[in-house]
Amino acid sequence: MEPTHQKHAALARPDLGEFGRHELGLLGAPCGVIKDLAARLLPLLTPALRVAYVDADHAAGDEAEAGGAGGADAILQAGATAELTDKIHFRRLDVRRGLDKFIQPQWLNEQSLVLVNGNHFRARQQVIIIDPRKPLDKKLDRLTDVQLVLLSEGQTELPAALRAYLPALSQVPVLPLADTAAIAAWLLQWLQQRQPPLRGLVLTGGRSQRMHEDKSLLRYHGLEQRAHAAALLAPFCEDVLISCRPEQAAGLPTGLQPLPDQFLDLGPLSGLLSAFRHDPNAAWLVVACDLPFLTEQTLHYLVEHRRPGRMATALQSPDNEFPEPLITIWEPRSYPLLLQMLALGYSCPRKTLINADIELLPAPAPLELRNVNTPAERDAARQALAPRR
Repeated sequence: MEPTHQKHAALARPDLGEFGRHELGLLGAPCGVIKDLAARLLPLLTPALRVAYVDADHAAGDEAEAGGAGGADAILQAGATAELTDKIHFRRLDVRRGLDKFIQPQWLNEQSLVLVNGNHFRARQQVIIIDPRKPLDKKLDRLTDVQLVLLSEGQTELPAALRAYLPALSQVPVLPLADTAAIAAWLLQWLQQRQPPLRGLVLTGGRSQRMHEDKSLLRYHGLEQRAHAAALLAPFCEDVLISCRPEQAAGLPTGLQPLPDQFLDLGPLSGLLSAFRHDPNAAWLVVACDLPFLTEQTLHYLVEHRRPGRMATALQSPDNEFPEPLITIWEPRSYPLLLQMLALGYSCPRKTLINADIELLPAPAPLELRNVNTPAERDAARQALAPRR
């Protein structure tokens, strides 16, 4: 038998729905009720989250089919395929391209939650509204993973057809449609329960040119720095991997798990992108190997203040107002953004953080963020960290 040939690389794919990682289709009521619900929820959700709303304008579509403009302005009518308009307080992009499973997640990648009008579009999980004006009988095939039931005014129980189609619906929480605060609280808890797992990454793949020896092998605390950093991360992460160049992997001591770079010659970005290629559905707590002053207390502070609804949670550099990219929790949604910045010719993780929606924290102990890059700095660090007799 001939060996099977794999035409394409076996890549781990991001766990995406139709529009994003976390999406909920709202259906079972007239479109105006659904949009009103989204509008009521947004002020309670947006302090912590970036929220998108997906809807359709069928009136505009009907107008276009009847020979009208369908909502398109003169530029689109003249033949432009895209028009970007700065509305001063918000920006609007009108495009001719249709919606599909590839472009939708790209457009909405920066959103931590997507609320979808389920009357028009499918979503991976659903919130259903019991409203006699819009019974769900003809949309039962869309109820693939119902998370919440909302009862409109005057409704006290689930319709018999719905109970028969979804026997497990009796285990789904039920709230009044009018109780905005309770629905928002449920949404925040729902997202909290679905926050990505945290994995650790120690960056050791640098060339250590200024140090003239491998910085990850230096000892400040009795262990090689790569092992010491991994031990610091271990209490906070499901596991810890050692980011390294391919030729370094065989030399790792027993107990340290290598993650050889698959993106080469990009500095720290090589390790970060390789980690997301390895697991695009985890958040990565990244620490450089040249931080001998870093303590468990600072890492605890960072993890305790993690905001999964942002692209990343970072500490402010002690030298300026910018984020420190090499002591950062990078959420899964930052992976496409890092690739996008690379496509634009930027390999600096800090530049990505500066231009992203992140949680930036003041460093609780700024001196712990000191990098040790030269022999003189190494000797001074060893003297400062030496046990007092």
